[in-house]
Parts: sequence; C-alpha cells; structure tokens
Amino acid sequence: MSGTVRQQKFARLIQKELSDIFQRDQRNALGNVFITIVDVRMSPDLSLAKVYISMMLAPDKKAVLAKLDHHKKEIRKALGDRIRNQARIIPELAFFIDEVEENAQRMDDLLKGLHIPPAEPE
Repeated sequence: MSGTVRQQKFARLIQKELSDIFQRDQRNALGNVFITIVDVRMSPDLSLAKVYISMMLAPDKKAVLAKLDHHKKEIRKALGDRIRNQARIIPELAFFIDEVEENAQRMDDLLKGLHIPPAEPE
C-alpha cells in the first residue's frame, strides 16, 4: 500500500465499509458470489478509489465485475450514507479483479510440475 498516511487511512475506511456493504446490503444484487475487498488505493485528491476484489464461487468473474459496474451508483450511495460524517467527498469507485491468488496458484502448479533430477553424490 503506497501513498500518504491520509490516503492509507481513507483507503482502510473505504475497504471496511465496502466489505460491510457487500456482506449485508448488496448480497441480493450480486447473487451467490463471495466478494472480498483485497485492496483499496486512493488518488492523491481522494476523489477516486480503485477497489481490487477477489471473487469466490464465481464461474464468470467478468460478468460479476459488469454487475458491480452496473450497481456502482447504488454502492457509492450506500458508502456515502455510511461515511458522510467522516469524509467531505465520497470518492468515485473503480472496480478491478485482483489476480494475485490466481497467479500464485499458477506459479505453485508450475513449480510442482517441474522435474528436477536429484543431485549426484560427489
């Protein structure tokens, strides 16, 4: 996580509140998908929040991302209702799929598939 302390604190607040929103309020809109907010990165002026999400039980992650983009105004409104006393402006939300877990799993699979002959005794 990079940025100023102010950006980091605001990003943690956004992450916590969005997690709560997805867990409670937006469950019906997204179906049976378990969404985890992995990271939130704020722009220097705190007007844009880049939200990185991980999805479990989602066969088509791009479709879920499209649903999130479709419901972005509702999610931002719910976020505004929660943080209106703590923030002067409610940031625009941009959702991205976090692929760190998938990349790590692919690397593990590649490493397990390597055939390394045993070292020859000297």
